[in-house]
Amino acid sequence: MGRSGADRVVPPTGFTARLTVFTAAAMAFLAVFALALSLATDRLASRWSEALARTATVRISAPAGQVAAQVDAAMEVLRTTPGVDSARPLSDAERRALLEPWFGPDLPLDRLRIPALIEVVETPTGIDTTGLRARLAGEAPGAIFDDHTRWRAPLVRAAGRLRMLGLFSLLLISAATAAMITLAAQAALAANARVIATLRLVGALDTYIARAFVRRFTLRAFAGALAGTLAGLATVASLPRADAAGGFLTGLGFTGAEWALPLLIPPITAAVAFAATRFAAFRQLRETT
Repeated sequence: MGRSGADRVVPPTGFTARLTVFTAAAMAFLAVFALALSLATDRLASRWSEALARTATVRISAPAGQVAAQVDAAMEVLRTTPGVDSARPLSDAERRALLEPWFGPDLPLDRLRIPALIEVVETPTGIDTTGLRARLAGEAPGAIFDDHTRWRAPLVRAAGRLRMLGLFSLLLISAATAAMITLAAQAALAANARVIATLRLVGALDTYIARAFVRRFTLRAFAGALAGTLAGLATVASLPRADAAGGFLTGLGFTGAEWALPLLIPPITAAVAFAATRFAAFRQLRETT
């Protein structure tokens, strides 16, 4: 922090002060939303992935006269399979509800050869899928076991990529903040060239002069980032909460201890401002010797 009175030797400059505070506030506001978006997307993908990991489906395609027998045979296999918590055939109304978004509400199931479906819920230990598929092939040849792997794997990959995208966005915001604060510090140093020359004449060291600028811009950046973070948190808190269906846009925000994460943005912004201003100050002072 340096000496509290060191920055008094440098006259305040209104433009750079406003620019620093506004930049820090705007970037902190965007950082809150980038963090909220990343965490919300990760939660949604994890929730879907966990739901798919615990459920599976047995699809039975057979001639009309053999469907009931094969459903009974598949149910008997599932009842005696370790790792199966529950299994039940889906009714016609449930199958119609699954197809309704694509084919409409008046789908004639009796005229279409739609496979019979059995919903399977696994225990935490899981199912030996290889053994189950072999038993189904012997007892119910028309039964196909689908453990939703092809649906779960893209969600896991998407969650990882979105986490990386959120981190990359935060890094870009930090870089933009550092660039803007560096430009503001250079402008302030250039505007106070005569003051710097006078300070050198009376024996002030460059470290003393640089400390004055570094302290002032660090505190401005911290104040602006704190205001932007609080505004971002208030905005996120005003968004709709997640609904029972797990909608994405209604679940954007923080939960539990995640609300404390945005509070790290102001000190991180202050650290970025400290490094950027220190670099700009010493470079500008070397050029004005």
